[in-house]
Amino acid sequence: MPQRLVVIGNGMAGARTVEEILARGGDFAITMFGAEPYGNYNRIMLSNVLAGVEDESGIFLNDLSWYADNGITLHTGREITRIDRFAKVVYDADGTATGYDKLIIATGSRAFVPPIPGVHRPGRGYHQGVFAFRTLDDTRGMIRYAREHQRAVVIGGGLLGLEAARGLQNHLPHVTLVHSAGHLMNAQLDEQGGNTLRRSVEALGIEVITGAYTTEILGKHTVTGVRLRDGRTVPCDVVVLAAGIRANAELAQTSGLVTERGIVVDDQMRALDEPDIYAVGECVQHRGETYGLVAPLWDQARVLAGHLTGADPHAAYHGSRVATKLKVAGVDVAAMGLREPERDDDETLVFAEPARGVYKRVIVRDGRLVGATLVGDVRKVAFLMQAFDRGLPLPEDRVELMFDLGAPSAEVSAAELSDDAQVCNCNGVTKAVIRDTVQAGCKTVTGVMDATRAGKGCGTCKGLVAQIVEWAAGGEVEEDPAASWYVPGVPMPKPELMRAIREHELTSVSQVFATLAPGGEEDARSKMGLASLLKMMWGARYVDERDARFINDRVHANIQRDGTFSVVPQMKGGVTTPAQLKRIAEVAERHQVPMVKLTGGQRIDLLGVPKEKLPTLWAELDMPSGYAYGKSFRTVKTCVGSDFCRFGVGDSTALGIAIEERYQGIEGPAKMKLAVTGCPRNCAEAYVKDLGVVAVEGGRWEIYVGGAAGAHVRKGDLLATVDSPAEVITLTGRFLQYYRENANWLERTYAFVPRVGIERIRAVVVDDADGLADDLDAAMDASVAAYRDPWKERAEPVTPGQFRTSLPLTVLPQVPVREETRP
Repeated sequence: MPQRLVVIGNGMAGARTVEEILARGGDFAITMFGAEPYGNYNRIMLSNVLAGVEDESGIFLNDLSWYADNGITLHTGREITRIDRFAKVVYDADGTATGYDKLIIATGSRAFVPPIPGVHRPGRGYHQGVFAFRTLDDTRGMIRYAREHQRAVVIGGGLLGLEAARGLQNHLPHVTLVHSAGHLMNAQLDEQGGNTLRRSVEALGIEVITGAYTTEILGKHTVTGVRLRDGRTVPCDVVVLAAGIRANAELAQTSGLVTERGIVVDDQMRALDEPDIYAVGECVQHRGETYGLVAPLWDQARVLAGHLTGADPHAAYHGSRVATKLKVAGVDVAAMGLREPERDDDETLVFAEPARGVYKRVIVRDGRLVGATLVGDVRKVAFLMQAFDRGLPLPEDRVELMFDLGAPSAEVSAAELSDDAQVCNCNGVTKAVIRDTVQAGCKTVTGVMDATRAGKGCGTCKGLVAQIVEWAAGGEVEEDPAASWYVPGVPMPKPELMRAIREHELTSVSQVFATLAPGGEEDARSKMGLASLLKMMWGARYVDERDARFINDRVHANIQRDGTFSVVPQMKGGVTTPAQLKRIAEVAERHQVPMVKLTGGQRIDLLGVPKEKLPTLWAELDMPSGYAYGKSFRTVKTCVGSDFCRFGVGDSTALGIAIEERYQGIEGPAKMKLAVTGCPRNCAEAYVKDLGVVAVEGGRWEIYVGGAAGAHVRKGDLLATVDSPAEVITLTGRFLQYYRENANWLERTYAFVPRVGIERIRAVVVDDADGLADDLDAAMDASVAAYRDPWKERAEPVTPGQFRTSLPLTVLPQVPVREETRP
């Protein structure tokens, strides 16, 4: 007769402990209770769900069928309220009793809610607009609420607060992060590391206020702002509490178990003086320490399972040397051990490159690594974590701790890792698990990641996972089929996807998911790419769905870091008139537009326009959209040309205007910038555009494709030299259509052209070697015919809240305050 094992808690620690027990052949009748109405999910991935880069379905670690397959009785949505230690019975909220022989408490932790006036409404939970960030339901509530609001304040500048701030940017235009300590992530980073992280976070458009305590949440019925201790007020309509966590130890305490900051356990994870009760995870206090990271939880689960099943009766947990490697708001961060030196003879190496957001500090004591902080560059983290955890000998030239100076190859580095080296901290995956998965026959990187969950958390270990897979496979890594998919949610390469869309006549994004996605599941990451593809394919037949667009495309303007928008009317070829200039000036003056800017694309940008004013400005300007926001044709830059310039040999202005009039607004896999210049002096920079046209002697024109002059600099490849503007327009349209049909999503022409090869592109577009010219021309003609100016179509809001009034922006001065530790 198997013993009755009851597990209170179905979170990451509880479910992982059960997995370890099953792996050791434990003979138990297992009953699990979870307060949430779901199977076990990866709480770390909630930030990805909030950011819209991960669907809810992708974060579940064990679905309900897993419990049934393993003979586990799971009670979801049932909270245990009392433990009778003497009768060996647990009681849930409605008084139902469940007996046990062995009990595991894995109640985890909860969000710490600071005692701030205005957080709660009497008897009704949180104030409307206030959210904790701890559970899937918290995340769902934030997403629903934030979509119809404008400004959020996140209280707490640790890992959770930074992730919440970054995720909220996907749903509302302005996010402010308020942190009580003097620098971000003060529990893990030293001051310089925290300040380096701050610069990177602010570059993402998140406003950061440090050294600031929130003293009140304002608003009678809904949130209108927060007040800080120094008297400043930050306007907002959403508040997220991310000020830390507290162990859920109240059940244990009221049931008579020994508790302090958590449930006190011994080295076998047993509650004190209770041989049949164990505890694991964030609810536990071991040797005076509590842990809020997942890696210690995995260590605890292994020890508990080994002891409980008898597979390793001498297993003991001695605490964890916490080494953290993760991606915080898109920034790579690693921290382990000491943040700062503690002794005079501690060796300290510091490297800082603030402009690149890079900061590194390592601390060595008596020849051993005792601390490291890395921000922005974590390429050496695998070795550092090994050295910190296992005391590996350090290189005599200490700078090699920070940089590879003639270092061994990646394969050798992977081989040198010990088998029990933890590769994925988020999911507790060791090198041995990855190696065994490869040796069992899985030889694609994505397949190994799916099978082991390595790399499925913050993602910073993906490179190391790939190295280990290659090492374990002896260099024979198989190609990942997903690498050729156009979007991640539909398992098809672009040509196959387009054929299927035509075959089934799928004219909307939701139809594509329903027909072609596995299980008909929608994928947020794929929507924008599919929307662009469908509009390119179907033109006027495309069925527009609002939730397939991101904010810029929903309101047809470019969002700025303060939550306002920029309005860029079209000026074909950079040419305007006095009347047009006067109209722009009058509109800007009438609406007190904060900035009027000449752009690099020879247009005028009205910056700082509140969302609710967009339809009014469009109407009063009475000019077409300049498409400064979309993954589409943007503009044609021109020089003066032959009419006025003494060097001009071709009318670049007229040709540029003709090209812009023809291709305005057509969607693409990425943005497309064009230029026409009247002579090889190249005043319009045509050689470094996605498509550039240059007038040369004899009335001829050279066409260049695949150029770039932004973060990447590349001179375009010569596609053809033609005799007339008409031929330029024909070949321009043909190339753009070929690019639209064959480029990957978000692949600019400067990557597409060298990937395909200019010879191949020239053969198709110029020589018609494949007989596609007529089809390409016809497809472009259909797209041109389907053009509608979005500023005309969106004169009225699609939904009542589309152009909801924004709260005024308050610029807050940064004042020096005393550094304190966050509660």
